[in-house]
Amino acid sequence: MDKLRVVLLFGGRSSEHSISCATAGGVLRAIDRDRYELIPVGITREGAFVLEADDPERFGLDPEHLPEVADNGTRVRWPESAASRELSVVTASGEQTSLGEVDLVFPILHGPFGEDGTIQGLFELLGLPYVGSGVLASSLGMHKHFTKTALAAAGIPVAPWRTVTAREWADDAARVRADAASLGLPMFVKPARAGSSVGVSKVTDAAGLDAALEVAFAEDDTVLIESAVIGREVEIGVLGGAPGERPRASVAGEIVLTGDGFYDFAAKYLDAPGVELVCPADLGEGRLDEMADLAIRAFEAIGAEGLARVDFFLTDEGFVVNELNTMPGFTPISMFPRCWQESGVTYPELIDELIRVGLARGVRLG
Repeated sequence: MDKLRVVLLFGGRSSEHSISCATAGGVLRAIDRDRYELIPVGITREGAFVLEADDPERFGLDPEHLPEVADNGTRVRWPESAASRELSVVTASGEQTSLGEVDLVFPILHGPFGEDGTIQGLFELLGLPYVGSGVLASSLGMHKHFTKTALAAAGIPVAPWRTVTAREWADDAARVRADAASLGLPMFVKPARAGSSVGVSKVTDAAGLDAALEVAFAEDDTVLIESAVIGREVEIGVLGGAPGERPRASVAGEIVLTGDGFYDFAAKYLDAPGVELVCPADLGEGRLDEMADLAIRAFEAIGAEGLARVDFFLTDEGFVVNELNTMPGFTPISMFPRCWQESGVTYPELIDELIRVGLARGVRLG
């Protein structure tokens, strides 16, 4: 059987560059080499597409070493039109070599310029099948304000919030502070278009709002101020099927805080203390079915495809959707793969399924 040629695309210009690289290491290590030929393409922090080494050990993630894509002088060239799927690489010395016709792109990019519909637009223009959501759903899922707006319109409960732009903050800070006060304390301040808890602060007194906004505005010129929801933090994975197949949900996982902090970047990826990840979460069958139904409704509300992780709070009144991630953390220890592993789908099988669905959806690209 001929191997499928898959471009593994990672790195990127966002603040989540290192997380994307760590995910690449996991996929490089786990993918079935008897079925797939991989072309690892890294995007540097400056946006250059380079041919990377097929070496998962280069992309380990620990507090002393955050992996990144270095500019090695190569330049990967995408097809010149939708009439071809041939990639090539130009070496540092200027020699151009074909990388062959590719069957699919697996973009494991997080944050702006990768998870937000921009790179998906490139694939659509070139007619290249790819894993994950399309342009609109990627853009909606990346922008927390519009995600919440779409979910609320679909009747899905979300936390109360106030969106504020950098210009509005500069022009009328007093009004923003007054609106924030109406949300109550504690509250969370988040960049509208960032993930992995980058730029997120928990505000426990009014005096802390200004500093939290400064941190968030460093990541994005649009920021959300949200009421803190008191409840259990639970997450669930969704896999969107091929055309004609219904999306399905995994078991749930729970984030259990053992300290006074929250599930921030260090806790997610650097094994910082104060957080325990429990999977499967102890919800009971009825609650899990309710959560799975809400997750699939949220997935479909933004038109997502391929995969997503839906984050909830479970309160005394029921479930509240916190966020929807169209390209969730995908390292082998991340919650999305863990939930599917507990549902009977191994990490390599999960990769196979995402590629299968991406190829099936890619038929429309011609």
